[in-house]
Amino acid sequence: MADTLASIAIPCPLRRRFDYLWPASLQRDIQPGTRVKVPFGRRDVIAVVLGPTDNTDIDASKLKAVIEVLDEQASLSTALLDLGKWAAHYYHHPIGDCLHQMLPLALRRSAPPTAENTAAWQLRPNADIAKLSPRAHQQRALFNALLENGPLTRADITALGFSASIVRALQQHALIEEAEPSSTPAPAEQGPTLNSEQADALQQIIDSDGQFARFLLDGITGSGKTEVYLRAIAHALANGKQALVLVPEIGLTPQTLRRFEQRFPGRVRSLHSGLSERQRWHNWQAAREGRADIILGTRSAVFADLPRLGLVIVDEEHDSSYKQQDGWRYSARDIAVKRAADSQCPVILGSATPSFDSLHNADLGRYRVLRLRQRAGNACEAPIRLLDIRQQALQHGLSDALLSAVANNLRAGNQSLLFLNRRGFAPTLQCHCCGWIADCHACDARMTVHYKRRQLRCHHCEAVRAMPASCPDCGNSQWIYDGPGTERLEMFLNQHFDAPVLRIDRDTTAGRDSMAELVNEVNKGDPCILVGTQMLAKGHHFPAVTLVGIVDMDAGLFSADYRATENSAQLLLQVAGRAGRADRPGEVLLQTRCPAHPALQSLSQHGYRDFAAAQLAERRLLDLPPYTFSAVIRCDAPQLQDAEQFLQQLRNSLQPPAPGWQLLGPLPAPMARRAGRFRASLILQASERRTLHQQLAVACNVAESLSKRGQLRWSVDVDPIEMF
Repeated sequence: MADTLASIAIPCPLRRRFDYLWPASLQRDIQPGTRVKVPFGRRDVIAVVLGPTDNTDIDASKLKAVIEVLDEQASLSTALLDLGKWAAHYYHHPIGDCLHQMLPLALRRSAPPTAENTAAWQLRPNADIAKLSPRAHQQRALFNALLENGPLTRADITALGFSASIVRALQQHALIEEAEPSSTPAPAEQGPTLNSEQADALQQIIDSDGQFARFLLDGITGSGKTEVYLRAIAHALANGKQALVLVPEIGLTPQTLRRFEQRFPGRVRSLHSGLSERQRWHNWQAAREGRADIILGTRSAVFADLPRLGLVIVDEEHDSSYKQQDGWRYSARDIAVKRAADSQCPVILGSATPSFDSLHNADLGRYRVLRLRQRAGNACEAPIRLLDIRQQALQHGLSDALLSAVANNLRAGNQSLLFLNRRGFAPTLQCHCCGWIADCHACDARMTVHYKRRQLRCHHCEAVRAMPASCPDCGNSQWIYDGPGTERLEMFLNQHFDAPVLRIDRDTTAGRDSMAELVNEVNKGDPCILVGTQMLAKGHHFPAVTLVGIVDMDAGLFSADYRATENSAQLLLQVAGRAGRADRPGEVLLQTRCPAHPALQSLSQHGYRDFAAAQLAERRLLDLPPYTFSAVIRCDAPQLQDAEQFLQQLRNSLQPPAPGWQLLGPLPAPMARRAGRFRASLILQASERRTLHQQLAVACNVAESLSKRGQLRWSVDVDPIEMF
């Protein structure tokens, strides 16, 4: 058997394939999707075989040989390999890096992953929950889950949202022991009766079984979208299919995973960054081998290997978390639609505030709209009332009207939620005497005060330094804390009210189980005040919350980014949807200095659909997406002039602006310096997608041929959600 040639995808910044000799000594056929070890430069790398090739532009005597084949069976199936090729072409990203990111972390190294431990845990005879502290909510919850369901495997326990530390705690209390996993799964929980809107939506989805169909499930918060998902999944599973469910941030909503596991015990696996590398590998392998019928995960779960894929669901499809913001800038939502098309199965995009892109696709007839306008049970949608705070004295950002409403709500035995999408104590520290301001040394940004930790933090580059005892310029120790953050609100509210104050933001949920513990505390239903960022807006069901106060959202109304108003409206309504989800009516109070702003008036008086229609009409007049197609080429370098000069060379290589084709830039980013590097952008916009991609291909070829100065870096962002 003679040596042959193979085309290999190397994880590197170059947008090309690489040819290697395939030695006869490997005694293996060239199988696309297989991982191999190859020499690349001065190191050996793990790469993916694209297939055999008959010719090469390189002198055969100079070709390097594949060192080792790492797979018995291809790591990337034919379907996933084809998806990776398509995505690399569409997003103008190196094919090797795309395929590398599609692999689980365990397969990005040559060492073979260990086999899955299928041991199960059960309660010991006479185990007594009284051994556990009343405050050990997670331990008690796992104890009760074992009591109700019997033995649970490690995968079951993880799917229910419990970490290994909770299992170890029960072991230390001698409450559990290992057991053989039961072959009989726990009984499935029965769902509620569907209302007429839910039943009609479900029937349309079921009728499309076995064919590609795109549905936009447009349902207000609390209307029972998840129940429609669960019923559609049950139908797919009954026909021997698998389901893929994407959620924005599964670490923030463990109850979602628990609800799926209760409905489909033993059939759900998760894929997200909160799992260990080993857990992710085992769950990915279970999906590939057909042992997992449902994969529920975040953005990267869209690349799970599901050979029997029969249904794709993207919950909160409008959420920006689905767009990768560095490296390979793909949209998991759009790739999910492509996967459904490749598998000839339905895809459901669900949201209470659909993206303008999806609404536009619905207007064009590409998506079939399923509307849910009725909240589950007797719940009613909470009205939004604008609080004009112009020329009013505020206490740490809170008006008297909002504080009075919170007090009345607590006296009625209810819970209140105060939303401020700004963590920390204050966004600015300023000297009262000389005006000195604590700026970040590496970014064009100010340091945020974290008072309890006595730290200044940059929320852009994560730089941290100690909070000064006195002004470094004049020595004065009188400070001005300009503007509130969630930490400041928490401290003030603890002083102002007797009720418990629970803060939920990235700082208070850094621990593995801290988010679940906070959610459990809220769900006890006792009167309290929740303070938090957008982490509170996504997917949580707090039945006792009847008042939502939005402290400040005015900044999103005046941003240079044309999508900012859309994003602010979506966030506003998502937060507002936390109020009045049970049998008690809710109310939403929005503090603003711009009560006459058309967007706020439209949202508060007419709702999201009228607001979206007006915004889309403006975009049509201005030739903005979704009525045109756009991409951004970004560049960063130690010197701004180097980045701008590089982008100018790219612009000079492209067609000059003309009707249906526009170029904007090079432009420095609104925050030009970040993490010590200067950033600039070149914006491409076309009335036809084909034109955009033709010009992007030219730009990428030119960019790779240019010599890079000063550690210059560049990237392409197709269908960007941020224009700078």
